[in-house]
Amino acid sequence: MSILTSLKKGMSVGINNFEIKEGETTPPNRYNSGTIILAMENAGKLIEDEELREQIKGAGIGTSATRAGIIEKLERIKYIDINKKTQIITPTGKGEAIYDIVSKSIPDMLNPDLTASWEKGLDLVAKKEIEPDIFMGKLEKYIRSKIDKLVVKY
Repeated sequence: MSILTSLKKGMSVGINNFEIKEGETTPPNRYNSGTIILAMENAGKLIEDEELREQIKGAGIGTSATRAGIIEKLERIKYIDINKKTQIITPTGKGEAIYDIVSKSIPDMLNPDLTASWEKGLDLVAKKEIEPDIFMGKLEKYIRSKIDKLVVKY
């Protein structure tokens, strides 16, 4: 039996030798206009809550009809640049600044669980299990609570 299979938490192991291996990691490939749409369709892999993961797994972010429009808008408002030849997407300085501001001020807005819960709410509205006004009221209350923490009142 190998020593590794018999190890238990808290046990000590003698070490005969060790070495440091020099190396470099490579960043993940950049998204292009096709891979970003696939990522939007398959959003949810990072969601731990099983119910929410299932919710977004079926829908993804946006709809197949709106995903390209979302990307076009991000480019139009200069949050991203798309290389015309390679279709590689890179954030602009403005896009990176927006990300930094949101990550420091309202980090839950970057959490895929939040997107999934909103998709779930929209699905409940579509199935007529919740009134649109009730869902929008909850959404508005949530957004106002986040914005109220950011706005300095005089």
